Formats: sequence, C-alpha cells, structure tokens
Amino acid sequence: MPGLLHHGCMRQIDVTERRRRLAVRHGLWRPAQAGDPAEIARRLVALHATDPATVYLSVHARSGPDVTVTQIEESLYERRDLIRMLAMRRTVFVVPAESVPVVQASTTDKIASDQRTLLLRLLPQAGVADPASWLADVERSVLRALAERGGTATAAQLSAAEPRLRTTVVMAAGKPYQATQTLTSRVLFVLAAQGLIVRGRPVGSWLSQQYRWSLAESWLPSPAQAAAAPGAAEPADAAAARTELARQWLTTFGPAPLADLKWWTGWTMAQVKQAVGGLRLVEVDLGGSIGVALPDDLDSTEDPGTWAALLPALDPTVMGWSERSWFLGPHGKALFDTNGNAGPTIWLNGRIVGGWAQRAGGEIAIRLLEDVGADAVALIEAQAERTGAWLGGVRVIPRFRTPTERALMP
Repeated sequence: MPGLLHHGCMRQIDVTERRRRLAVRHGLWRPAQAGDPAEIARRLVALHATDPATVYLSVHARSGPDVTVTQIEESLYERRDLIRMLAMRRTVFVVPAESVPVVQASTTDKIASDQRTLLLRLLPQAGVADPASWLADVERSVLRALAERGGTATAAQLSAAEPRLRTTVVMAAGKPYQATQTLTSRVLFVLAAQGLIVRGRPVGSWLSQQYRWSLAESWLPSPAQAAAAPGAAEPADAAAARTELARQWLTTFGPAPLADLKWWTGWTMAQVKQAVGGLRLVEVDLGGSIGVALPDDLDSTEDPGTWAALLPALDPTVMGWSERSWFLGPHGKALFDTNGNAGPTIWLNGRIVGGWAQRAGGEIAIRLLEDVGADAVALIEAQAERTGAWLGGVRVIPRFRTPTERALMP
C-alpha cells in the first residue's frame, strides 16, 4: 500500500505491548489518569454518547475521585470544550471542541448528505410536491424559530413553532414493524448532521436522552477559542480531515489492522487507504495478523503493573476495535448484545475478565468470567465500591442490555 514504510524484518508488537498501551494511553492506569474531562476525551479521540451515562462513567473511570458529575456538566454545557455531535458510524459521540471541524469534514458531512437524500425520498408520500424546496424552507423556519427563542429550544417547542415538523410519514410500510412517524426528529437530525444545530443541555437529569437544541453558531466556541485549544486543527477538505482523524485514532488505538480503523470510522476501505496514505505507516506483526503503526510510535511502553477498571456500556476502549479477541477472549456473548453493543465490563491488566451492573439499591454487583485470584478480586471489588460511591445512589441502567448485566439484576 502506498505510504507504508518497511524496515527489513517486520517489527513485532505483541499482545502484552498492546495491553500496556491500552492501560497508559486510555488512562486506565492510575498514574496516567487526568482531572480534566476534555483531556480525557482527547486521549480517546471521542467518547461514545449514544447512552448519556457512558460519557460520565467513561470520564470517571479515567479520573481522580474529585472529578464530579457537575464538573463534567460544566465541560459539556458551560465551558463547552466537549461537544455532542453525530459522528462515526452514524453514532452520537462527545468530541473535544477543537476536533469538531475534523469530525464534521471527515465523517458527518457524508452522513448529512445521505440522510438528507433519504428524507427527500420520504416527503412525496406525505403529499409534498417539491421536496427540496419544502425541506429547505422548513429548515430555514426551524433555524429562525431557534434564533427567536434565544438560540435554544426543545423539539416540542420547535414543532409548535413550525407545524410542518409534525408532518407524518409511514416507515417500513407493509412490514411487521411498520410505524407512522412525524418528521420532527428526522429534520432536526439532518440539521444537526449539517452542523447547523447542536444537542445542548438535556431535558431533565444527566441521564436523560432528550436534549435541548441550540444554534451551532451560538453554542460552539469561537474560531479563536477553538484555534487556541490543545491539538486544534481545521483541515481544508474531507480528505485532509480523514487523514487527521486516522492519525488521532492510530495514536490512541494503534497499532491495529486497517480493518479496525474502517469499522471505527464507518468509512469505505478506499477512504481508509487514502486517509493513511500520507502518514507513512509502518507494518507490524501483531502475532498472527498484520497491523500498522505511526512511524514514530514503535517504542515499548512502561509496564503499568497490576490494575483494574470498571468500564461502562459502550465505553470507547471496548468499542475502539472491531477485532477484540486480544482483550476480550471468549467473553463476547456474555458481555455484548446481539447487535454488537458492549455492556459494562471489568478489566484486569489490559483484558476483560467479567461484567458488572448496578442493582436497584445502588450497589455495584460484579460477575467474573474466569479465575483471577484473590488479590485481583480485592482490587476489582475496590473499583466497584469506588464506582458505587461516585454514583451516589443515582441509578444507571444501560440503554442496550447484555446477558451478564441482566443476570446481575435482582
């Protein structure tokens, strides 16, 4: 592949080294943890946000005890150095503010185009004769309604201000799961994917999955603020943006096969190869498979020793690769749902050894799927107590349920 460097005998990076990198780079080893939610997100490239609780618990797992829910909320909604947006694999992520242009150009613009085309195809069944003109007018109307409300409104408020959002369409007509839907969520989805509006504060607690919508121009940091942020970059086009996102991913998750990068981003393999073409990657032997690494990222990692962590459902570490055997082992069916969504996991020294759940009374229940020894059990139990104390009685139930998490519930 163009852009690959070869240095005679292929360099070997074994599972032990990959697990050490995971511990240190992902902040799961105590000395590598951070006190700033935005810095934690930068180290991980982005935080999964399909389930709101994931953002908070992912930060908690990588920070000291002093980082509270309130401080994470301040990062999201006051400083706004973390932004919730549609991104890789058409999934909602929380990304560092300075990365918004990179993610938008590399990934979200294409999603916006595809979803807008899909919406235009649906409109004729609702009696719309000129879908493109109708949708453009509705979009302008929604943005005006937002501006008139000071830049922030709920979906219900917007559909009251613009009744055309309540236009209905039939989805999956003739199938057992046929449903009639209003266009509200689809139009707002497209506006968000175009980078015109942003999911702001939730309606309710930090566990709520309903958000107020805000005008991007009033919510996002100014260009000067974004440019001053650590690692700020504003690529000129989609190709440059994909290269930058690939570099960030390899810094955090590499070395790895390009197939993992393809899965994580949702790009085509042609786009992946184009993205990494200018990075001068080095092929490495991962012990049975071939991966790639950045050319200045071949040194060994310090041994972090013994460590344990409880990671939430859909945590970015668990969901960072499509090929997970080197840290997941035989536990996939117990800890993932049938659609590939990870549940809460227990980690020991760079591999998954069990799962956990929060019971109705607030206590954290654990289930180990292999014998790890008494010392490791004590370390894991201490992490469980820490997580339960941090939640402080707030009940967290993952959006996607898995066999182990369900079995641990009373």
